[in-house]
Amino acid sequence: MQITELARLCDAQIQGGNADIDIQSAADIMSAQAQQVTVLSDGKYKKYLKDSQAAACFIAEALIDGEIPEQLTLLVCKDPEISFLNAVKLLHPEPQLIRSISSQAAIEASAKIGNDVHIAAFASIGQHSVIGDGSTIHAGARIGNNVQLGKNCLIHPNAVIYDNSILGDNVIIHAGAIIAADGFGYKFRNNQHIKVPHVGNVEIADNVEIGANTCIDRGALGATKIGAGSKIDNLVQLGHNNVVGRNVIICGQSGISGSCTIEDGAILAGSSGVADHVKIGTRAVVMARSGISQDVAAGTQVFGSPAKDRKVAWKELAALSKLPELLQKFKKLESRVEDLEK
Repeated sequence: MQITELARLCDAQIQGGNADIDIQSAADIMSAQAQQVTVLSDGKYKKYLKDSQAAACFIAEALIDGEIPEQLTLLVCKDPEISFLNAVKLLHPEPQLIRSISSQAAIEASAKIGNDVHIAAFASIGQHSVIGDGSTIHAGARIGNNVQLGKNCLIHPNAVIYDNSILGDNVIIHAGAIIAADGFGYKFRNNQHIKVPHVGNVEIADNVEIGANTCIDRGALGATKIGAGSKIDNLVQLGHNNVVGRNVIICGQSGISGSCTIEDGAILAGSSGVADHVKIGTRAVVMARSGISQDVAAGTQVFGSPAKDRKVAWKELAALSKLPELLQKFKKLESRVEDLEK
């Protein structure tokens, strides 16, 4: 695609360079070569611009200064990151499936399959389930009984969606994810663990993405809910009866116990751990490897285990790093006191 066409489609203005060059692919600013487009969205990477071999670079007006390579066409735009992402999609389009329903798929007669649906070999669809228009179910995926799948959903290989789950439109479930398995609930009686029946379900709203090998447990009685636009990374455990708000981010290897509330826009960084019945407020940030045992107020940032305000936690860590030096001073003072006492 010529730079001129790329600029037009990505809402950018051309400045300098040779706009008639064909762009073949996209690359980061440190490795981009001829016939590639790159992006500069953060001032700390400006040092790489003067030696860049790229043919074109998406950039904001405020970042244009210093030496610009002669061959480099600047694509000036309001939001370089988003314009670059649009360029990546144009230059690296996803392979187009030849949409069909495989004769090797197992589909119950009572299931309702929408228009333009793709169902690959060895996928299975349970009784009375509904698959929305334009959805794609890859090989080996299992859709249980009474499942509702919205329009344009994408279910990757070997994902499992248990009975009675409800998924909105444009939901992506990656390979190996398990939706609506039993929650981890037991009562200890007579020296044995008695399993708590889980008869609820999972409800996932529109535009949610669930990462590979993530597990979301169904509710014991009600529903485990994921709000619209939320994104859950790989290898996350989300316990029963959790309510996750809109546009929440939960990063990899996080574990959330049962009956928690995670409000709109909250972020749980990698390896976060959350105890049961905890509320994480709107736009709160739980930093990586933090342990949450109490409610987190809206808009706050917490760190550590047990988690506390990040500034307090960092001060404590800084003080802890000085402990060996302080111990040495203490021993010297102790020795001097002993000498004085003698």
